[in-house]
Amino acid sequence: MTQPEMILYVLKLVFGGTTAFLAVVLWSKTKDAAWMAIVAGTVTTYAGLVYNMLIDLYVILPCDAALFGISFTTLIFTVIPYIFFITAFILMLRRKL
Repeated sequence: MTQPEMILYVLKLVFGGTTAFLAVVLWSKTKDAAWMAIVAGTVTTYAGLVYNMLIDLYVILPCDAALFGISFTTLIFTVIPYIFFITAFILMLRRKL
């Protein structure tokens, strides 16, 4: 891993960690389903970042199960946050109509 990649990972970890921490604090303050889905999307996005970093550093190996040539775990960490965000936006739109 080159030095610019390492700096980028450190920045992602610092800002992503701060975002995930603040999302969890918000989670404890609100019981609204839409906001809880946004928080869940934020936390799973950060978990995916940590997972990808561990793979890039060869600390863990991706699982052998693959779908369309993509590791199943990587696919889950890529898709699940967007599902949470879509759910949150749908809940917000239904509340406003």
